[in-house]
Amino acid sequence: MTTATDHQRMEKIVSLCKRRGFIFQAAEIYGGLNGVWDFGPLGVELKRNLKDYWWRVMVRERDDVVGLDGSILTHRAVLKASGHEDTFSDPMSTCKHCKRLQRADQIWPQIEQSDWYDALAEMFALGRLDTPNLQRWAETKGRRDAPNLAIVRNFPVTLSWLSERLERTGGGAELPMREFVQHLATEQFNQTGLVTPCPHCGGELTEPRPFNLMFRTNMGASGDDETSIAYLRPETAQSIFVQFKNVLDTARKKLPFGIAQIGKAFRNEINPRNYIFRSREFEQMELEYFCAPEDGMRLLDYWLEERLRFYENIGIPRAKLHVLTVPDADRAFYSKGTYDIEYEFPFGVQELEGVAYRTDYDLTQHQNASGKPLEYFDEETKAKFVPHVVEPSAGVDRTVLALICEAFAEETVTDEKGKSETRTVMRFHPRIAPVKVGVFPLLKNKPDLVAKAREVHALLKPHMMTFYDEAGAIGRRYRRQDEAGTPFGLTIDFETLGERGDELRDTVTLRHRDSMQQERVKIADLLGKLLPQVM
Repeated sequence: MTTATDHQRMEKIVSLCKRRGFIFQAAEIYGGLNGVWDFGPLGVELKRNLKDYWWRVMVRERDDVVGLDGSILTHRAVLKASGHEDTFSDPMSTCKHCKRLQRADQIWPQIEQSDWYDALAEMFALGRLDTPNLQRWAETKGRRDAPNLAIVRNFPVTLSWLSERLERTGGGAELPMREFVQHLATEQFNQTGLVTPCPHCGGELTEPRPFNLMFRTNMGASGDDETSIAYLRPETAQSIFVQFKNVLDTARKKLPFGIAQIGKAFRNEINPRNYIFRSREFEQMELEYFCAPEDGMRLLDYWLEERLRFYENIGIPRAKLHVLTVPDADRAFYSKGTYDIEYEFPFGVQELEGVAYRTDYDLTQHQNASGKPLEYFDEETKAKFVPHVVEPSAGVDRTVLALICEAFAEETVTDEKGKSETRTVMRFHPRIAPVKVGVFPLLKNKPDLVAKAREVHALLKPHMMTFYDEAGAIGRRYRRQDEAGTPFGLTIDFETLGERGDELRDTVTLRHRDSMQQERVKIADLLGKLLPQVM
């Protein structure tokens, strides 16, 4: 359960992301585009470093994985065969008052996070649900936060059939809290039963109905003709499955082997929420690892451990990660096993990545629908079969958010004069940090210092992302780079120029972000010292 402190932390993170240029609301000058985000100068570098490291460990450092970059526009037949066109939907309810659409499986979690529910839950726990307290709540917090809840809109009528039961049960304490809230949302009990309220205004919700999550478009000059229908892909996986045979023939791989892809996907989420965690446009990092049927469960566990190690190597500790073994009832019908890797976000424990054993479902579906063989011939056993597949599927944007949440820290520091201040610092792992090194001449009005700093900057820039800054006091420049998450700072001072003796000539002050400790390093040794830490 999230707390006020968690909410405050998340608000600070969102504020910093805009202030420092990590993330901006899309089309902000026009009021914003809900569920769509733009990544600023620091955000795009953070995303690039994440994706590059994923590609490095999942493709380049392995002999059994190759890459693919599939198209975003997707043939209708592909998504018909995969089942997306018919079943890729969420049950949705509409509020009869404020007209908002709600995902049916998210209604109660949202209600339980609302301000109006918190006040009721406190009264419920203390046994104070008598008529005077209920009326006081309805006329104050209820009217402000849930104006369309039946008990708020029409207190006497709603209470008339409820009060007797409340009194008989000693204030309603024996009722489950959710059922009690439904009583408050139901103006008059009838054959339709109790009402589930809207999380936003308390109004009555309609019965859930399916809502397709895919973005549909039309291609070519035929306009809205049925033959012109295409979709923006809802996942990157399907292009891997339909190109399986081409990749198999050209890459000359034997089972087990994988096809990896990083790319955009689109889902028409009704309730984008939790900042960039759930968006309508997002990126995925997916691997489809093809194998013989008898190897599926073993490889499922293998890839779980590989993926957990990946997150540790980018700065997310194992202690903050949770592995959920998805129960049979909650798994996709074609899956023989699924793990969800979850992270402790400020807004709760949420999924970062799914690792699923999808069996041979996808290839079989496309083989049957297309009439084209998608089988594998094993030269050793002379057997022909449709391969099974294990899929580690991670969200780029979600992982970026986890990295930001994990890195964000505030601490009180005291300078040499005894003055205390709050330092905001982003403790990114050096290999993920958007900027690796800040380069600072001690004074900008000293041409020799500036020239030497530019020389050091030019030395490092071809090898890593650097930032040159000569504006303001050196302490203020350090603080700016702390907020950007830059792990190292280099200061070019008078010792660098040899003005105070030759012993420190051509050395710089290297400052470490996390400890704020400093050391002298020769300019000639900088690449050898820094590169191993940022790769």
